Amino acid sequence: MARGVNKVILIGNLGNDPDVRSTQGGTTFATLSIATTSSRKDREGNWQEKTEWHRVKIFGKTAETARMYLSKGSQVYIEGHIEYGSYDKDGVKHYTTDIICDEMQMLGGRGSGGGEGGGGGGYQRGGASQEGGYQRGGGERPQRRAPAPRSTPDPTPASDFSNDVPFGDDDIPF
Repeated sequence: MARGVNKVILIGNLGNDPDVRSTQGGTTFATLSIATTSSRKDREGNWQEKTEWHRVKIFGKTAETARMYLSKGSQVYIEGHIEYGSYDKDGVKHYTTDIICDEMQMLGGRGSGGGEGGGGGGYQRGGASQEGGYQRGGGERPQRRAPAPRSTPDPTPASDFSNDVPFGDDDIPF
């Protein structure tokens, strides 16, 4: 029986430098403000952009990496889960929505807002470490293998599907 899925994947740019702090227990954590922008055509054919802001929490060694290598404008890949919370301030209840990072990948090359490192390795959450549970997720990229030769021909006949599509290329939202 399925338990449910709570998974978030973001690719976006930092709106400011990472805010890195430590808990009373000594665990390092960082808060990132990440912007994702999507665009679509409206009914009149004009492109409309919409930017969403996401608050991302990163813990342990991954937070230290964010402090060293990320800065405002850096592009980053985040994989994690949503966590909702609330707190009272001056008698008013406030609600929060955070993305808790399970894996982070720095994107872009040197000079694209990625600090000193730019396009570096990935970091992911692990369960074995006492230092916040984060481990380096591989600095060297694995060698790509050549695709295996196909033993059977492709069953899809080659045909022109352009007449089967009920809309034009300009109507596709991506």
